[in-house]
Amino acid sequence: MATKTQLGEAGLADDRGEPGQPWHRIQGPRDASTMWYAVFRKQMRGVFIATLCFRQAERYASLRDSGWEELPPERIGVSGAR
Repeated sequence: MATKTQLGEAGLADDRGEPGQPWHRIQGPRDASTMWYAVFRKQMRGVFIATLCFRQAERYASLRDSGWEELPPERIGVSGAR
């Protein structure tokens, strides 16, 4: 997982600033902060899918209980990509 800015700085975005494959956008507010939102990922059919979740929502516990992995902020970035 990486932010759009991180992908651009690493040269992994096109002329419009959009990341190329295998990167896909996660839907969420532009001002999402890891203070209020958690980044979750889950591997399905050989690829990782991801979502943002408001930390105070019931969905937060549901995602954790159903096998989603919460990524700590320090693992978000191009250097942490696999």
